[in-house]
Amino acid sequence: MEIVKKKNIKLIAIDLDGTLLNHQHEISMENRKAIKQAEAQGIHVVISTGRTIMACEELVKSLSLSSYLITVNGSEIWDENGKLIDRQILDVEHIKHMWQLKQQHNTFCWAASVGNVWKEKFPEEFTEHEWMKFGFDVKDDNIRKVILDELLQIKELEVSNSSLTNIEINAAGVNKARAIEKVCKRLGITMDHVLSMGDSLNDLAMIKEAGIGVAMGNAQPSVKNAADWVTTSNVEHGVAVAIRKWAL
Repeated sequence: MEIVKKKNIKLIAIDLDGTLLNHQHEISMENRKAIKQAEAQGIHVVISTGRTIMACEELVKSLSLSSYLITVNGSEIWDENGKLIDRQILDVEHIKHMWQLKQQHNTFCWAASVGNVWKEKFPEEFTEHEWMKFGFDVKDDNIRKVILDELLQIKELEVSNSSLTNIEINAAGVNKARAIEKVCKRLGITMDHVLSMGDSLNDLAMIKEAGIGVAMGNAQPSVKNAADWVTTSNVEHGVAVAIRKWAL
């Protein structure tokens, strides 16, 4: 792990849940301080989350960042003025199919459409909305495997997770790495200048493709295996530890 060469980091991409946020869904003072120091050195700090804009806006605003924001696992990219510059939509037929899977296996599910997050109550008419993400939360390992195996057969879907019991589905090719790549293009830098950190499968692509990919101490084993380096956990200010080691 320690043979990673230091790189000239120009952009830091940070996941929220299980990464920047502690168990109380707060950002520690240590993490805030390290982010401020990185920004003071001219490094772009980009929050890259599975959450929708509605579910992360307040948290992100509290950091007073002057860079891009990636939401819904890369389905949306917002510029430094909060203007939407990219959005990738999931085919409504796939949403209907996943809704049937939810009924069939009697699981908990949620979904993100433009301007809304659906949990218990879903719309009567799926076609009246633009969908970006569908998620299952399944405690039963066997049922989760059955659903996962079926979804992995569908090449138009990008399948990941943000916890060990859930499955998250976006349109194929939509992930945090692709979104970060688009941001890099706009900034005139390459992925080699990116430090990215996360804890779950929806962070895997950006961890693998960044110049330095960091897994949290609390990350899923496959994420740790793919990372260049493992930092401390999300309750031990792992983001600050990684920023200080690799970017400052």
